Amino acid sequence: MNKTNAMRHLDQEKVSYQVHEYSPKDGIDAKSVSRSLNEREEQVFKTLVTIGKSHNLYVFVIPSNAELSLKKAASSCGEKNVEMLPQKELLSKTGYVHGGCSPLGMKKLYPTYVDISAREQKTIFVSGGKIGLQIEIAPDDLIRLVDGSYADIKEKSI
Repeated sequence: MNKTNAMRHLDQEKVSYQVHEYSPKDGIDAKSVSRSLNEREEQVFKTLVTIGKSHNLYVFVIPSNAELSLKKAASSCGEKNVEMLPQKELLSKTGYVHGGCSPLGMKKLYPTYVDISAREQKTIFVSGGKIGLQIEIAPDDLIRLVDGSYADIKEKSI
């Protein structure tokens, strides 16, 4: 298996992680990925990239069974409001495509917020940087690697 930027970042920092492969034919959304991996939805996280009124980018990592609260997200990063980054800009800004966007190994380190529910999990799954790959990592390791923060950012379970 070819290493992704996310895996290279983890290797470089000597952080323990596990790679899990899944078949994208069943869907690439986080809920489908949790089913493919046979893992709980609250343990499989999705990475969402937003843009603030200031034009700064922010990364939010939330459970697959939740929606991002744009109001809570904006509050957590000190913006008046944030909105989802247009999908066509994702690759040029992060180096990743929709469905394979990892909070690890982006082109640039953006302010990153992980939902506080991650603290209840021993490990969480995030994209491995490529569709069909997930990385299982301890939430505190993720926070440390992306210089992130825990925040109450989810809307509700879906």
